[in-house]
Amino acid sequence: MEQPRKRAKPGRAPSPTGRTSRPRQAEVARLAGVSQATVSLVLNARSDGKGATISEETRQRVLDAARSLGYVPDPAARRLAAARNNLLGVFSFTATFPTDVQHSYYPFLVGVEQEAAALGYDLVLFTGSSSGGAGAVGPDALSRVRLADGCLFLGRHVPRAELKRLVADGFPVVHLGRREELEGLAWVGADYVSASRDVVASLAELGHRRIVLVREDDEAPASSDRQEGFLDGLARAGLPGGPAAVLRCVDPVAELTADRVRALVADGVTAFVAEETDTGAAWRAVSGAVREAGLSCPGDVSLALLGSPPPDVSREPVPMGFEVPRHALGAAAVRLLAAMVAGQEADEPLVACEFRDGVTAGPHEAHLP
Repeated sequence: MEQPRKRAKPGRAPSPTGRTSRPRQAEVARLAGVSQATVSLVLNARSDGKGATISEETRQRVLDAARSLGYVPDPAARRLAAARNNLLGVFSFTATFPTDVQHSYYPFLVGVEQEAAALGYDLVLFTGSSSGGAGAVGPDALSRVRLADGCLFLGRHVPRAELKRLVADGFPVVHLGRREELEGLAWVGADYVSASRDVVASLAELGHRRIVLVREDDEAPASSDRQEGFLDGLARAGLPGGPAAVLRCVDPVAELTADRVRALVADGVTAFVAEETDTGAAWRAVSGAVREAGLSCPGDVSLALLGSPPPDVSREPVPMGFEVPRHALGAAAVRLLAAMVAGQEADEPLVACEFRDGVTAGPHEAHLP
């Protein structure tokens, strides 16, 4: 397995001209080629005399970038930053706080709670979006997180404008899950690319030569990472890839019918791989369609799941795939957030996933040597 990837540092950007708005810390970070957490540390240290665990070269680069942009700290943000009370916020863009310990978010929350306690922080739960998705989150809901020293965000779909505003103001924010599309946002994530690649490699070793991925039809980073690893695994094994190897479904359960599965199997597909999501729709669609088609698993067709099965299907056979390190991710997110709140330069590598053998994948005899 390849080593987990590190998040890329922001590159340099030209100084803006002819602007009318106040420069943001995110722009200083881009120009200096450092993280926004480092910018916040340097600028705070320069004014309040606190020590900083960064090099003099990096400090000077940040100061030069701030000077060239005409950056002036936001007084309101500075006052908030000075009012430390050892509170970390937790905010979800979906209904995330279950009573069922089998819920997929439960291990995340356990990791968050245990690490926060170990570091001496209390947690504040913000419930502004607990009754709906990202579309139910308004500016006021996210503004309330400023009551805490910093905030951890969870959820597949996020309101970008509101999160970008928090980041631009220098408020410590960490997203649990990759979010590189939001520049300057700190995040921790699992190495879904390597894990998905390993699942494909295992299926190829079992003799499977036509493998199809079933995923939801959106651009969530976790889905993109799984697809990247899946296609890379096919390429490395010398197996056919491209658009025909990926089924993107708006409604997987409705679109992946028994007839469609029979047609794919008749065309040579011997293994289906489903992504894990909050809804579990892709796995339900694949496993349900295979049963309805009257196909045995793993006799007629093999199945794999890029993640853990939904709690409500836990009594079904354990699928081949990998385990998402939810507890470790929650703890890593708290460590990163606490470091940002303390004004320390920090980073968290991608967390490796653990391969799961399962019983839903077996050898495809016709193609074994």
